Amino acid sequence: MPASYEAALEELEQLIGRIESGQLPLEQLLAGYERGAQLLAFCRGKLEAVDNQIKVLDEGTLKPWNQE
Repeated sequence: MPASYEAALEELEQLIGRIESGQLPLEQLLAGYERGAQLLAFCRGKLEAVDNQIKVLDEGTLKPWNQE
């Protein structure tokens, strides 16, 4: 797994660039797609963990923003 969210995001962006270039052999394309799915799941997990921490820190005191 990547060292951080930022490292995963950077690897994912590079991977997408290689896939979109259309120059990867089919086998590498499949491996790239699988790695991309892993990186995406890692990033989503990190974001969800941060979101949960923010909710705990706010102790449920989040209030809707009223535009006046």
